[in-house]
Amino acid sequence: MRGQGTATGLRDLFALLGDLLIDGGDSRLTLDRPWGRNAYGCPPSPAPDLLCFSSSTASPISERAYARVELARERLMHAAISLGVDEALDRRIEEMRCELRSHLGLAGDVDVVFSPSGTDSQLHALALVRARLGDHVTSVVVGSDQTGSGTAATARGQHFNTKTASGLSVPREAPIDGLSGEALFLPLRDGVSMRPRSDIDTAVLDTVAGLVRDGRNVLLQVMDASKFGWRAPGLACLDEVARRWPGHVQVVVDACQMRLGARRLRAYLDRGHLVLISGSKFFGGPAFSGALLVPHAVASRGHAVASGLLDYVNRCDWPLAWTDLRARSAQRANIGQWLRWEAAMEEIAAYHAVPEAFRRMAIRQLGEAIESLLLLSPVLRPIATHDAADAMEGEFAAPTIFPFALQRDGRLLDLGETQAVYRALQHDLGSRFSGPSAAVAARQCLIGQPVRIERDNGTPVAALRLCIGARQVTEAWSDDITAARVNLEADIDRIADVVAKTELLVSDLSSQDLRDICHAN
Repeated sequence: MRGQGTATGLRDLFALLGDLLIDGGDSRLTLDRPWGRNAYGCPPSPAPDLLCFSSSTASPISERAYARVELARERLMHAAISLGVDEALDRRIEEMRCELRSHLGLAGDVDVVFSPSGTDSQLHALALVRARLGDHVTSVVVGSDQTGSGTAATARGQHFNTKTASGLSVPREAPIDGLSGEALFLPLRDGVSMRPRSDIDTAVLDTVAGLVRDGRNVLLQVMDASKFGWRAPGLACLDEVARRWPGHVQVVVDACQMRLGARRLRAYLDRGHLVLISGSKFFGGPAFSGALLVPHAVASRGHAVASGLLDYVNRCDWPLAWTDLRARSAQRANIGQWLRWEAAMEEIAAYHAVPEAFRRMAIRQLGEAIESLLLLSPVLRPIATHDAADAMEGEFAAPTIFPFALQRDGRLLDLGETQAVYRALQHDLGSRFSGPSAAVAARQCLIGQPVRIERDNGTPVAALRLCIGARQVTEAWSDDITAARVNLEADIDRIADVVAKTELLVSDLSSQDLRDICHAN
C-alpha cells in the first residue's frame, strides 16, 4: 500500500489485478494466503463454483465485473499517458458519479462522495453534520445491534481501525480531531424474542426530544435495512422529527445493504436526508465500496469540516464542485477503491437492465423457496423478516434477507458453534462422508456471516443468513421466459444444497468436530 500523501504513478496500475482489488481497505480484505480468501470468505478473483447467498455480508467478484475492471484499468492507463494517473482517475471518478446517479434514478444535484467503505462514509456524514449543526452534536444510532462493527466508534467520532484506508497508522477508538462526541444506541431486536421491537418509533422520538431539550443537536442514523433486513423507524416518524425539531436534527440513512427501491431512496433525499450506500451487499460488487449521497440542501451549506476527517479522504473522493474540501485533501488516489466501484457499477447496471417485472417475480419466487425450506427444516429456525407492503418498495416489498438460528436436539447453538458451522460450510468436506452425503458435504457454500444475538437469560446465540442479491436476478434473466424459469429453478436447487449441507453439519457432526475442521482449514 502506498504511503500517505504520495501521488499515484503509472507503475501502481501494473500490479496484479487481484492485489489491486484488495488494496486501499483495511485488514478485513487481507487474504489468508494458504486459503486465498479474505475475512469474508471471498477470493479476489471470480469463484464460479462457490454457492454464494451471502450478499448481506460480501460476495466474490463476478466474471462479468472482473472483465470490466480489467478494461477500466487498461483505459485509465491510456488516459494517464497524457493526463497523468491522478488527473485521469479524477475525471473517471467524476464520470462514475453521473453513472451512479443515472442507474439509481437520482436528481442531478445529488452529490456523491465515494469512500473505501460504509464505515468511512459514516465519518464523512458525521463531519458534514457537525459542519452544519455545530459541535454540540450527539449521534443516535437506530439498529445498533444490527449495524457494522465500526459504527460504535464512528458514531463517537473515533478511529474504527488501527489503519486508515490510505495506510496511516491510528490508535483504534481514540478520538478523531474535531469529530469526537457522544452517542446513544437504540437496538432493533426485542430483548425477549427474536423479533423487531414494536416501540422503536416512540423510542426514537423520546430520545431526540430529550437531547434537544438538553441543548444538543442530533445526528439521527436510521436503518434501511439492517443485517436482518429490518427497517426502522418509519417515514412517518422521520417526518415527525423534521416537523418538531427543524434545524436541530440531521437524519442519516444507513442504506448500505441497498435493499430499497428507487422511489424510497429519492424520498429520503428529497427530505434532505444524507444516505449511506455501498456497491457491495445487495448489488454484489466486491467488499469495500462505500459512498455518501448528499442532497443539494445539505451540500450547499458549506464544507468547513473537521481536520481529522482529512486522514480518511482522498481528493478525488469529493465531487469536483467541492473545491474547498478538495483543496484541503491530499492527492493519494485509492486505486483499489476505484476498481471495486468499477466492479460494483457493472453489477448495478446489469441489475437495472433487467425488466422490473422480472426482478419482482424473481425476488418473490426465490424468497418463497427460502422461506419454505427454512420452515420445513428441523435444524434451521427462521427469524422474522421485514414486512413492507408499501408500493414505494418496488421489488423490495418482498424480503431478501432470511435470518435463521441453528438448533440441535431442541437447543439453539451458541455463537461459537454457529461460527464453526459458517466456516465449515465454505470447505469441501466430501471426504468425511460417504454415499449421497459426500456430494452434499463437498459443496462450498458462502452465506451471510453470523450475527450475534444477546439473550436476557442465556449465553449469546447467533443467526446466519440466506440472501437474495442482484446477481441471482441478473444471472437468471433471459429474454426466453422458459430459459429464465429454468435458471430460477437452478438457483432454488442451489439454495436447497446450502440448506442440506447446513443440516448435515449440524446433525451429523459434533461441535468439537466442527471446531476441528475450522482449525484444520
